[in-house]
Amino acid sequence: MAALSENMLTVSMLLSVVFLPGVLAACPNPVLIANTPGQMEALSGSCLQIPCSYSATHPTYGKSNVYYGIWLKTYSNVNTHPSAAIFSSSGSVNIYSLKMIGKPSEQNCTTVFPDLITSYTDKYYLRIENGEYKATDICHPLHITVKDSPWSPSINVPSDLKEHQSVTVTCSAFTPCPHSPPQLTWNLQQDSLRQTEKNTDGTFTTKIQENITLSDTHDGYNISCSARYPVIGGNKTAETEVTLSVSYAPRNTSASISPSGLVSAGSWVELSCSSRAKPPPRFTWFRISKNGIINVSSVQQQLLASSGRH
Repeated sequence: MAALSENMLTVSMLLSVVFLPGVLAACPNPVLIANTPGQMEALSGSCLQIPCSYSATHPTYGKSNVYYGIWLKTYSNVNTHPSAAIFSSSGSVNIYSLKMIGKPSEQNCTTVFPDLITSYTDKYYLRIENGEYKATDICHPLHITVKDSPWSPSINVPSDLKEHQSVTVTCSAFTPCPHSPPQLTWNLQQDSLRQTEKNTDGTFTTKIQENITLSDTHDGYNISCSARYPVIGGNKTAETEVTLSVSYAPRNTSASISPSGLVSAGSWVELSCSSRAKPPPRFTWFRISKNGIINVSSVQQQLLASSGRH
């Protein structure tokens, strides 16, 4: 009978491996599911706001009016690794001075992580305790990477720019901590309004915008934008630059003849025409005679000037 029971147990385990591959094998019927970005980057000397919510399915959840949100570092089993607990909203532990600004009772575990250093790079697990309900989401850890160098801002300019066109130029920067957003400056209008916006995944972006009406003088113009992040003991700055490419109609068109003045019949003269445009202009020569205007030549130029002899 003992042998039969052992065989039945072995078969049951084998079926579990076959029908629950990958992550599902490690997380059958999770009773706690944390919703975070999964991967986040932070800047050393600054803070990080972690957008976090959760769902709980076990019948014991909600039986108590007391809810605690807990963060574990590196290890997901607080029983075998009690030192993994770095924060509890109960106040019993707070090694890194975290602050859970969300309410665990409302399934909101949003947390601010201050004064980060590179050694805090690790994976973090959410744990919720509510009376008899005590669960850790081992399947969806949050991976935090703390870096020393700030992120370069991005400059967004519409494509296919043309003169007389009104466009909006935007400089934006990743904002790990909306309580301490980066200061954006550029070589456009300096009083551009700074806005910090919430993204769909709960993270934040800081941006400045400027509307400009394009002309030929904007072609080849370099727009530079810098993001200055406040950190402990000072600031960290990164910069980005883009060059505008603007199409414009021909201008400064001129024609000349050499030699000038009266010339003898049968002699050669050089006709020159120049203009500035983007894309390069096409030049066409016409001869006016008693029979009217005759198209003499049509030349597509790769440069800003063309010349011909007649």
